[in-house]
Amino acid sequence: IDPATGKLWTVEHGARGGDELNQPQAGKNYGWPVISYGRNYSGTRIGVGTAKDGMEQPVYYWDPSIATSGLTFYSGDLFKAWKGNLLVGGLSGARLSRLVLMDGEVVAEEVLLGDRGDRVRDVRVGPDGAVYVLVDEGDGKILRLTPAGS
Repeated sequence: IDPATGKLWTVEHGARGGDELNQPQAGKNYGWPVISYGRNYSGTRIGVGTAKDGMEQPVYYWDPSIATSGLTFYSGDLFKAWKGNLLVGGLSGARLSRLVLMDGEVVAEEVLLGDRGDRVRDVRVGPDGAVYVLVDEGDGKILRLTPAGS
């Protein structure tokens, strides 16, 4: 839930490609399995393509798939420039994506932790403003992200 607007946001794990960020609204059709930016694991097309009249487009999508996992809005004070940004975990993408929103649209994506190779299972913002990232490699661990020098 966006703390500034109270609106619901979701990430959806697609097939081969087609992971989506959506802001679902009652009564709207988001297309699955008629439209998708992904493909079946066999490589065949899903549905009729990527668009169809009467069906909503995602706010954002990943192709190739990052295998979306956790999702949260950054609402802390440690990363001032991130206020209101979305943080999205990636399992097969092995990263944390920071999505910059403007007027309900994604205008930039920054890939964080991509050099580590950790599957990101979940992400949360702590009361201290740090970003806590749950990774499931080996025995798993929780990473605490703070700005350099803090």
